Amino acid sequence: MAVTAPIVLFIYNRPLHTRRTLEKLATCALAGDSDLIVYADGPKIEDNSDNVLFARQVARDARGFKSVTVIERDHNLGLAESIVSGVTEICQSHGRVIVIEDDLLVAPELLQFMNLGLARYEEEERVLQVTGYAFPAHNAEAPGAFFLPIVSCWGWATWGRAWKKFDRSLSLLPVLSRDSVVRRRFNVDDTYDYYTMACNQRDGKISSWGICWQMSLFANDGLVLYPRRSLVMNAGFDGSGTHNMTGDGLQRPLDPQRFNLNRLEWPTAIETDSDAYDDVKRLLSAHKPGAIRKLARWLRT
Repeated sequence: MAVTAPIVLFIYNRPLHTRRTLEKLATCALAGDSDLIVYADGPKIEDNSDNVLFARQVARDARGFKSVTVIERDHNLGLAESIVSGVTEICQSHGRVIVIEDDLLVAPELLQFMNLGLARYEEEERVLQVTGYAFPAHNAEAPGAFFLPIVSCWGWATWGRAWKKFDRSLSLLPVLSRDSVVRRRFNVDDTYDYYTMACNQRDGKISSWGICWQMSLFANDGLVLYPRRSLVMNAGFDGSGTHNMTGDGLQRPLDPQRFNLNRLEWPTAIETDSDAYDDVKRLLSAHKPGAIRKLARWLRT
């Protein structure tokens, strides 16, 4: 395998979550070959200061990686700005990045899957992201992967050439406003209202890097590589997070059975897997209106 992508972990004020995430990451194959770069956001209010300091110490004490670098912000950027600036910096310096947040638990095969996907589709211009997350909508018995036109915010990776397409200005929004056919496609055939989320982002009602990334993907006819079985679980729905909502319906517990990468079937056609996409549409439709709250949390608004 080529040089592994650096792992970028974003933390704030949850030392116990940070420790748990780091412990899981350290059990991954390739962890010892991977540089870990931790971006630690500054306190938003003084009451958060102690936990911010504790979380940073947990990060500095991390073991099991090739190297550990902790970048401590002097002030609070907020999650969206922290992720955008951090991913941009690492893409510019390393060309690729694996992104993890402090509320994620990962399977031992995550880093292998990410690095293999990054290497395999590096030159495919339409492929803008690799994720370890899988919607709980598919038969997960057979190992496999496929492409969907939906970004993921729970354990993902990208390349510098793809991240250059990230558009914070939501420049496609006027087209969506006047063209109902295009807007319907953007809204996953009207199974989820991404358009309203984009409007709320434009109007300053939310602060979401995820909806900007989703529109960037759509504007570039982009694709995301998904595994059939999830290698990531969000454990942050316990009231401790800045964006506290439920994850019920959008994830399954991590499967204790190993994900056999030697048997994994990689997609050869660079196109949306229509069957898998239909599975996701049915899942989203079945969870209306609750899917709005859940996907809002998923996109980190």
